[in-house]
Amino acid sequence: MRTEDALRGALENLRAHKLRSALTMLGMMFGVGAVIAMLAIGAGAERQSLELIAQLGIRNIVIRDKTPEGDERQKIRKKSLGLSPRDVQAIEESAVGIERVVPRLKIKAQEAISGAHKVPARVFGVSRNHAKAGNLILQEGRFFDALDEDEHSQVCVIGSKVRQVLFGAQPALGKPLRVADVWLTVVGVLARDTGGGASLEGVSVGSSADEIYLPAATGLAKFNRDPIESPYEQIIVQLTEAADPRQSALILDTLLDRLHGGAKDYELIVPERLLEQNQATQRIFNVVMGCIAGISLLVGGIGIMNIMLASVLEQTREIGVRRAVGALRADIRFQFLIEALSISLLGGLAGIVAGIGIAKIVADYASWPTVVTLISVVVATGVSSAVGLISGIYPAIRASKLDPIEALHHQ
Repeated sequence: MRTEDALRGALENLRAHKLRSALTMLGMMFGVGAVIAMLAIGAGAERQSLELIAQLGIRNIVIRDKTPEGDERQKIRKKSLGLSPRDVQAIEESAVGIERVVPRLKIKAQEAISGAHKVPARVFGVSRNHAKAGNLILQEGRFFDALDEDEHSQVCVIGSKVRQVLFGAQPALGKPLRVADVWLTVVGVLARDTGGGASLEGVSVGSSADEIYLPAATGLAKFNRDPIESPYEQIIVQLTEAADPRQSALILDTLLDRLHGGAKDYELIVPERLLEQNQATQRIFNVVMGCIAGISLLVGGIGIMNIMLASVLEQTREIGVRRAVGALRADIRFQFLIEALSISLLGGLAGIVAGIGIAKIVADYASWPTVVTLISVVVATGVSSAVGLISGIYPAIRASKLDPIEALHHQ
């Protein structure tokens, strides 16, 4: 029996029972749609995680201030100054495999002002190496240099949103802006980014669009701060290619423990370890979501088997006629397998459209990143085809084993 004849017969039979066929295809559509949507959500989350890890720096170790509030801070300050220039110097002098050490302090200012315009902003004092360590890209101008740090220069680099609000279409380089009571001159503008203030395994990574950077030395010298606060909120330690991040983290923890008198007023974040944790979480997510989508496909397969058994019963007399005129059992099996495969493929195609639609809705309305990949479409289509074939095997075998004489007498 030719494939085109079997396919034509299968489509005619499906058209003859439109409602029943459509309801059967719904099971496959929902199953395939669920597979594609779940894989798209997982792929989107993985891509976002990789982007956030890139912002943290896979070769970096991030040391963050973890000083408690209230009376506990007073007790800790008797043992430790918090993250301070002394820590930076000790790390640079004592630790091996270090490419650069980049401190960061947060300025207590909520906005920046230039002329009649003002914009909410996060202001940080950083070292000249912060752009490299933090993977920042300049769109205009320059980052500050060693001379700016040595002279406590009142210069700054601003994010794209800050530039847009304060200066609009006008040039920003060389223009003044005020943060708290300190006037700064813009020497650089950062390129637009898509960080969006997301987080990874509890570690937040903000967008640079609303940030302002100035030399850390300027921040310590020109801005008021609580004397019992940690001078720095964060120190980024960028490692060489040969260094092992895990081993380096142990060495740094030992060094800081000694410098801080045993006070745990800091925490070490190893992006490489965060990536591994996130990948493990992602695998669990994919397995769970895959099982849920698989159940939908299984239900769809049961529906196909049910409809094919009904089709065999309805076509019993026709099967008897075909067998009487010379059709082989293999021809009968092939006919019903093609019909089952047609149902699953048509349902699968509808499921692909549904899955892409669900992924887009999630991305647009739930602010969850989704990425529909070719592999997800191929996997979903392949699985739906396999389910259709497997579900059609038993009805096809049953149809081929019908006795021609008994089939001809079937009413």
